[in-house]
Amino acid sequence: MKLSVLDQSPVPAGSTPGEALRNTMDLARRADALGFARYWIAEHHAIETLASPAPEILIPLVAAETSRIRVGSGGVLLPHYSTLKVAEVFRMLHALYPGRIDLGLGRAPGSGGLEAFALQRDRSKRLQADDFTEQLTELLAFLHRDFPPEHPFSRIKISPDMPGAPDVWLLGSSAWSAAVAARYGLPYAFAHFIGPEQTVAALEHYRSHFTPSKFLDEPRAILTLGAVCADTLAEAERLAASTKLLIRRIRLGGPRRPVPTPEEAMAELETLGEDADPLTWDASEWPRYIVGDATKVRTALDSMARELQIEELMILTVIHDHRARVHSYELLAESFGLAKHMEGRARS
Repeated sequence: MKLSVLDQSPVPAGSTPGEALRNTMDLARRADALGFARYWIAEHHAIETLASPAPEILIPLVAAETSRIRVGSGGVLLPHYSTLKVAEVFRMLHALYPGRIDLGLGRAPGSGGLEAFALQRDRSKRLQADDFTEQLTELLAFLHRDFPPEHPFSRIKISPDMPGAPDVWLLGSSAWSAAVAARYGLPYAFAHFIGPEQTVAALEHYRSHFTPSKFLDEPRAILTLGAVCADTLAEAERLAASTKLLIRRIRLGGPRRPVPTPEEAMAELETLGEDADPLTWDASEWPRYIVGDATKVRTALDSMARELQIEELMILTVIHDHRARVHSYELLAESFGLAKHMEGRARS
């Protein structure tokens, strides 16, 4: 089993976005040493809770501070950007760190409606057309120098002109993204922490409709979900109170403030009654966040991976205390024996 990290650069209450970004660097260095396979950085706009609207800025910093872990975007929200610019940015990252860069692509706005409008490439259209598949086709052609000879863009020489290209992953939380990933023959990362009700159907559709391509011979999927792991179940549940309150605020359209302390979160959740726990709202078989000690979390993750035929899980942990967040990943790495697997790969 491979484990990877999705980092949203959470801003703890009482801290600053700058400290949150430094926390990202610290966690990335630790994840590299622990044996995690990938470190992906999310893109969110105009939100106090999360500090990174530009994963392309953090990716080279993380790659420079680490030695072996793959680094990428989770993801670049393609509708906001020029495909040529995205291709140039990630070909440059690939030139700097060949064999280590992942370009994860998403369709969601990563913001509210006003922010999405401000980010639009063409504001002359009040309702921007959904041209994601056309953008994806164009971006892949730029990355792999694959425009037909008669296409005007075939004359554009993308720089830096280096052999190979970053690996492109399609990200999503619905059957729509699963269908696009299958049609294009791309690897697929499903956001279980966003759309757990659709996990089984999306993965089944992706696998059953997958078309082999020059990028990939057979389906390859990552499942992304949340986890809070601590030395005891009680401590994990205490830390996860912050997570529960954040999810509740997001799902009910509440304020997107920095990550509250567990004590603040528990006090607010208590006033809301028993139905305040958003981890129990879903109709899916598995929760979007798994909370517990190392044995409980390992057992639950193993069960999910086995049932869903997943060989790589990407773990998101959003809690208030940075040291507790790092320790959560440390416990997972130890429980899954990631360091031993890493040593075995190095010897082979």
